[in-house]
Amino acid sequence: MKTSDHAVAAGHSRWQEAFEGLIGRIAGRFARVEPRRRVRQLVLGLLSDLPRKNCWTIAEWVGEATPHGMQHLLGRAKWDADAVRDDVRDYVVEHLHDDQAVLVVDETGDVKKGSGTVGVQRQYTGTAGRIENAQVAVYLVYAGQRGHAAVDRELYVPRSWTSDPDRCLAAGLGKETAFATKPELAARMVARFLDAGHRAAWVAGDEVYGGNSTLRTALEERGTGYILAVARSHEATTSAGKFRADALARKIPKRAWQKLSAGAGAKGHRFYDWAVIDLADPAPGSRQLLIRRNHSTGELAYYRCYSPTPVPLATLVRVAGSRWRVEEFFQSGKGLAGLDEHQVRRYPSRSRWVTLAMLAHAFLAVVRADEHARHRAPDSLISLTCNEIQRLFIALVVQPVHGAAHRLDWSTWRRRHGCRGIDPHSASTRLMVSAPRVDRSWSSPEGPALTILSMPEG
Repeated sequence: MKTSDHAVAAGHSRWQEAFEGLIGRIAGRFARVEPRRRVRQLVLGLLSDLPRKNCWTIAEWVGEATPHGMQHLLGRAKWDADAVRDDVRDYVVEHLHDDQAVLVVDETGDVKKGSGTVGVQRQYTGTAGRIENAQVAVYLVYAGQRGHAAVDRELYVPRSWTSDPDRCLAAGLGKETAFATKPELAARMVARFLDAGHRAAWVAGDEVYGGNSTLRTALEERGTGYILAVARSHEATTSAGKFRADALARKIPKRAWQKLSAGAGAKGHRFYDWAVIDLADPAPGSRQLLIRRNHSTGELAYYRCYSPTPVPLATLVRVAGSRWRVEEFFQSGKGLAGLDEHQVRRYPSRSRWVTLAMLAHAFLAVVRADEHARHRAPDSLISLTCNEIQRLFIALVVQPVHGAAHRLDWSTWRRRHGCRGIDPHSASTRLMVSAPRVDRSWSSPEGPALTILSMPEG
């Protein structure tokens, strides 16, 4: 066995201990033994290689006879998802601690059908790249040298919901739920992080957050540095007066641009040309407009910067370049931990699913950081990734094996459950029963699973 193979093999017992330690960390949030046992199984299911993760598929994968227990855990069991969220935050900071960590804030959308799912309305989502019927949430990601993981989440509840108290109540929100913008949700999460006694040197975000002066002021009052993207039309005040960001960029002499790396990407360092302009403000602290130029296309990007004390351009560039970490979290959180596969309608169930998905992803991020610290990969191999750790953990540590009888029982259960929704007396049902084609099925913790049957063509 090669040295690298020995290192990975030796890591299996550490990974199992790390997982059990993480589950033990949140065990006190569950008063009864049944939800404590089931939350462990659900998190394992979120870490599995299932092509689609929901209460049905995970329950079958872990060996339960029906999805009812998983649905109960998300929908009706007594436990506080916000308390578990706080446990995830503390776990991430403890294991990925970095004095120069960046809190990256961004939102992501999940395309949804219908209008009953909490927070859903037609709105723009970057996931689809267009206006869709979607549910949008804002996340806070802790990014340090050792790795990154989400530490908080807030669902964006549009005015179409907050203006209808009965609709909010039916979806598990309080009748007094007030509308909050995405920057307000971001400020809420950053304040929660800092109030818990944790520290982050910087906050980074895109134009949605950089263009909000209230968020910038709140961060300055906390003494937290930020580098937030702004639009080219954003106005900034210099010693020579107030100008649009793109107008200031045109005034920069050629010699003021510096070629610096915004950090390593999948294909090596990401080099751009950078320039910085000091801004005038009587309040304490250092404020600049940072400008990034793609030296191939000439495309410009603009950032409002604040720090309690002056910092070099290289530091500003490093922080600005860290914003990609939240995009990587969205990709791996959805691809590896089922972050976006919550097939639930009500707010409490959604919060629980998302929080446990954050926990599952945090476990992978921490294991990855620990393995990188313990073993340097040989030149012929890339370092262990979260994807590879997930595959090895499930295949070599968990190894769920269930016989043919279990699979057949689940096949019978699904068919029987689908039959319950059929009214044998309706003409349309008689036609469907004659030759149905199953398109897709899903389940909800709040209610029975739905199986959609399509009429045979012709």
